[in-house]
Amino acid sequence: MELHVPGLLEALEQVGPDHPALVHRGRTRTRSEFGDRSRRLANVLLSAGLGRRGGTAGVERWGSAHDHVALLMHNGPEYLESMVGAWSAGAVPVNVNDRYVADELRYLLDDASARAVVVHSRYAPTLGAVLERLSQPPELILQVPDGSENPLLPGARWYGAALDEASGSLPGSVRAAWSGDDLYLCYTGGTTGRPKGVAWRQADFLVAALGVRRRDGAEFASFEELAAAAPGRLRALPAPPFMHGAAHWNALACWAGGGTVVIQDRGDRADPADLVTVAERERVSSLLLVGDPMAVPFVDELRRTGAELPALRHVISGGAVLSAATRAELLELLPGLTIVDVLGSTEAGRQAVATVDRTRPADTAFSPSTGTVVVDDDRTALVPSDSDREGWLARTGRVPLGYLGDPEGTGRTFPMIDGVRHVVPGDRAHWNADGTVRLLGRDSVCVNTGGEKVFVEEVEQAVRLHPDVADVVVCGRPSPRWGEEVVAVVELRAGRSPDDAALRDAAAGSIAGYKLPKAFIRVDEVVRSPSGKADYRWARTVAERAGVSPSSPRRSG
Repeated sequence: MELHVPGLLEALEQVGPDHPALVHRGRTRTRSEFGDRSRRLANVLLSAGLGRRGGTAGVERWGSAHDHVALLMHNGPEYLESMVGAWSAGAVPVNVNDRYVADELRYLLDDASARAVVVHSRYAPTLGAVLERLSQPPELILQVPDGSENPLLPGARWYGAALDEASGSLPGSVRAAWSGDDLYLCYTGGTTGRPKGVAWRQADFLVAALGVRRRDGAEFASFEELAAAAPGRLRALPAPPFMHGAAHWNALACWAGGGTVVIQDRGDRADPADLVTVAERERVSSLLLVGDPMAVPFVDELRRTGAELPALRHVISGGAVLSAATRAELLELLPGLTIVDVLGSTEAGRQAVATVDRTRPADTAFSPSTGTVVVDDDRTALVPSDSDREGWLARTGRVPLGYLGDPEGTGRTFPMIDGVRHVVPGDRAHWNADGTVRLLGRDSVCVNTGGEKVFVEEVEQAVRLHPDVADVVVCGRPSPRWGEEVVAVVELRAGRSPDDAALRDAAAGSIAGYKLPKAFIRVDEVVRSPSGKADYRWARTVAERAGVSPSSPRRSG
């Protein structure tokens, strides 16, 4: 027996129909109520002729046997209902960045071959601007009101009215077709290139990305065993946008453990005041943040309000670096906290974890997850765990099938090594002597300065050691002396004004001199994706516009 999302949630609903599934703005929806609404959404899709296009046999690793439903929404119950409803119908939900302008949205909808779109009203004008330019316009548009007062798009239906008219019971033939081979599809953020759709089998996704296993590490033998083992005490608040994999992964993992998902009141952004208020009011026990970009404002709000959050037991971080300084501040303000720093990616799921509390040092190394390996530079062999040779961080076992519609990218990122499929997302790493993993950084944003490779994430962590730094993105820019030079684009805390020497001195204690930024460029706000990930293309543009630094003189002669 292999797991799939609809069967997992149905099993939990059967054993605890009145257990709270989610809370939003003080309103609780039980598993039964959530299940009813997601099944109604499934029937809306089925009535429009959308769902499963056939079996998975014979489909290439970069193909799909499902219709795709694009979700252009911010956080709210409708996002999760639409995800689960699409899977329940045999279709596949597609996450869409809600900040996309028209051309970016058109690219993604065409790339995903989206046959339906669920859209919050505030994004309806952007969707409306591209509908006639799509290769295949969607056959169904469901629009969710959000207070923006934008009118219903031509041909669209109001989401709530469509669900009210649908049945809350699914045909037996639809349920019988659910399979662990059904796809989970997640588009990457596109911060270093075009967004790509990563296609997983649901059975692999649940185990490798969400960690749905028994406490002893073995996999569950049945849905009934899983439902019986789910304690149901967790109350998790995924703060990032649900369109970011980490956020909806956190929500689904919470449900797999029998818990309750709490959605912030302000769904269009992770407002720190809102997060503290909701975490306190709903007695949240687990909070997901995206590294320093979300954790630093959260810490500042805790200091401002003096909130103690006695129910909060875990802060989980992923998707961006959570610096040692921010970890220390969190543990100072919330002494009973355990911080779980997850190393992973859309392509590989959870690859390693560092767990920190007041009894353990803040620089705890990453402990590798099942299947995590390091492969050599040409991606043809494994680097032994007793070697400190640098290589690519990789994973084997339950890994994705490939990139949707991209056979070349699939072959490059999901290579076969000794006849076994691996995933190599692009991070450089090496083994430590104790069997833990040291992450060096993503090769695509590595700076080659004077023949030396500098991983920008390491420099970002070092610059953040200065207490006046609110946020920083490090990038490279052309240099006549070094080829490329390291530049830090810095956002300072309000009212603070350290000079370059002070910022450089703070970083110098933890990285070698050649890695130190040649220039510090101050900006009012560091630009990041909605998920909190660094926008390195933006940073490089800012750095190049600022010109060559005085410390990089031109060669004479």
